[in-house]
Amino acid sequence: MAEELQEVLAPYPVERRYLLRILQGVQQKMGYISEEALEGVASHLKISPAEVYGVATFYNQFRFIPYGKHHIVACLGTACHAMGGQLILDAFERELDIKAGGITPDHGWSLDRVGCIGCCTKAPVVVINDVIHAKMSPFKVEEVLAGLGLEMRKEKEEEEAGEGESQ
Repeated sequence: MAEELQEVLAPYPVERRYLLRILQGVQQKMGYISEEALEGVASHLKISPAEVYGVATFYNQFRFIPYGKHHIVACLGTACHAMGGQLILDAFERELDIKAGGITPDHGWSLDRVGCIGCCTKAPVVVINDVIHAKMSPFKVEEVLAGLGLEMRKEKEEEEAGEGESQ
C-alpha cells in the first residue's frame, strides 16, 4: 500500500492546494482512503491528518472502507424512489445485515446508495458489480443475491480445487 501511495503522491509538490487532487488519486488507485493513506497524505503535504480527514469527509465522493467482492449500488433518485427504491434498499440491508455505506464482515458484499444512476425509465434500479438490474422489487432482491451467492460458492470451490492441485 505504501508503494501505491507514493505513486499517487510523487507528482505533487508540497502544497495544500493539491489536497483534493491527491485524495481523488488515492481513491482512484486504491478504491478507498484508508487511515494509513490519510496519514501519508498529511505527512506529504505537511498538514495535520485532521485537516485531511476534514476535507475528505466534506465530499461524498470519498470512501473510507473498501468495496466488497460484490458491490451493490441502490438508486434513490426521484423515479427510483417513487417506484419503491427505498424498499429495495431496505431489503438489501436486511438480507445482507449491513446498512448503506457498509461492508459485510467477510468483505463479500458492500452496499451504497446514490441519488441517480441515470436509468430512470427502468426504475427502480440497482447496479451490482457494474451490471444494471432494472425493474427491481423487494422480492427480486433475494433472487439476485441467491444467484450471486451461488456464483461466489463456485468461485470459492474453484479456488480451493486449484490450491489442492498445487499441493
